[in-house]
Amino acid sequence: MRVASLFSGGKDSAYALYIAQQRGWEVTRLVSLFAKNPDSFMYHTVNIHLTKHLAQAIDIPLHFAETAGEKEKELNELKHILKPLDIDGVVSGAIASEYQRTRIEQVCDELGIKSFTPLWHKHQELLLHDQVNAGFHIIIVGVFAQGFDETWLGRTIDEQCIMELRYLHEKAGINSAGEGGEFETLVVDGPPFKQKLVIDEMRKYWHRDRGTLVVKKAHLE
Repeated sequence: MRVASLFSGGKDSAYALYIAQQRGWEVTRLVSLFAKNPDSFMYHTVNIHLTKHLAQAIDIPLHFAETAGEKEKELNELKHILKPLDIDGVVSGAIASEYQRTRIEQVCDELGIKSFTPLWHKHQELLLHDQVNAGFHIIIVGVFAQGFDETWLGRTIDEQCIMELRYLHEKAGINSAGEGGEFETLVVDGPPFKQKLVIDEMRKYWHRDRGTLVVKKAHLE
């Protein structure tokens, strides 16, 4: 099975890639789309520029394209980048978003290939534990919901962090895996990686009750 893996550098796309590899599928391409619209319904945007470094770290060729990130129209860019690839299907890290899953399936149907969502409807907090236990090094690079403050930016997701996310779920109703857009992540190391991403320079941006951590410089080692 030859597949392309939709890849944002975040925890769920990296874990979906890992599961595909564990199943013995040949992941021949990583596919990343940079949405100019930070509120894109389809695509992760925080630190998406780092996918070029991460693809090199994982040692899988990256297909990278820009999209305006306009609702519905952004599917055309995905179709355009997938169409020339010699693949049987596409892997994505969708967990609970019907919007994302159905639209990826629509594109795949039009191209005559399969859509694979290995994380679909998995218990979301258990997924965090699985990702940590598998050896992924995940940091939080964006927070966008009540209950978070600036101290969350740059935190590594570990067992203590998961416990605090569970508390915020119980107190403020956030999705503990960030599936509702409450937070964004960056994977800097893990089982698929042949090198790790080392952050040399970063900057935090905070506005009222939300913020992002943007990596300015990084290298592989």
